[in-house]
Amino acid sequence: MNDIIATMFNKKFLEELFKPQELYSKKALRTIYDRLAHASIMRLNQASMDKLYDLMTMAFKYQVLLCPRPKDVLLVTFNHLDAIKDFIRDSPTIMNQVDETFRQVIEVYGCLSAGEFHLIRQTLLIFFQDMHIRVSIFLKDKVQNSNGRFVLPISGPVPWGTEVPGLIRLFNNKGEEVKKVEFKHGGHYVRAQSEGSFDLYGDRVLKLGTNMYSISRPVETHVSGASKNSALNTKERTAPNPLAKEELNFLARLMGGMEINKTSGPEPGFRLNLFTTDEEEEHAALTRPEELSYQVINIQAAQDQQRNEELTRIMGEFEVHDQPQQSTSKGDDLLAMMDEL
Repeated sequence: MNDIIATMFNKKFLEELFKPQELYSKKALRTIYDRLAHASIMRLNQASMDKLYDLMTMAFKYQVLLCPRPKDVLLVTFNHLDAIKDFIRDSPTIMNQVDETFRQVIEVYGCLSAGEFHLIRQTLLIFFQDMHIRVSIFLKDKVQNSNGRFVLPISGPVPWGTEVPGLIRLFNNKGEEVKKVEFKHGGHYVRAQSEGSFDLYGDRVLKLGTNMYSISRPVETHVSGASKNSALNTKERTAPNPLAKEELNFLARLMGGMEINKTSGPEPGFRLNLFTTDEEEEHAALTRPEELSYQVINIQAAQDQQRNEELTRIMGEFEVHDQPQQSTSKGDDLLAMMDEL
């Protein structure tokens, strides 16, 4: 996470992003996203990378679409930055990078008018308007239809500074109120209690842009009965992940810090799969349209003892002089790539 975030908030890279310019194309956005996702030792195959990118784009489209008012796009961004800061609490150098980005966002966008925010929101929605990819978490929460389109809510707080619908006021030519007419709006709206904070620290109030996986949801099961469902859900939450130890052991071997006794059968490797089963992953790779597929660099780590010893020797020769220099190099790579697009 530190590697990815340090690359994402590289100073030169952000200077390029904050320059006034046309919106990036979908291909350029995908290319940058691939580079950022592979800025660390983590590697994803093509099918998993496609799924991760689809999830990111549809989640952001949902957040922009459901903003109560155009200016709340800024609060969504602040929620993103607040969540990123929670990942790097123990890395003051990277934290300073994120805080500096925070200040730049406030300086550049904090003084914009409602009309300018409306143009920003409209531009973003036009960019995503042809994307209707179904996401399981949205389908479960019934905020997305089977055709991939989102469901607009008819309840909850109204935008800050507005009144709950249901009343029409009529005025004469002198500006005096002469009549009131009530109507049924068919929803369950309430007045907003407070406005979200646009400062470096504060309560954003708006929940869009926060971790959408933080809400506990029932685990899918084919067994009927409330008691069985409850038992299975409890078991799902408490059962340890058998792959976690193998993944950590494999990472330790890559660093040359320990030896693992070989188990019978094929030796497990560190492989990140965003699908439930391997069959589902293979099916997604075969059925994805060619124009939406992108090549992803795959790096395989050696697992035999001889190469492990060679890696240990090489790691011992490394000397780290300046950590920020590494993130700068990655940022320069991104800048060079952006110039090519």
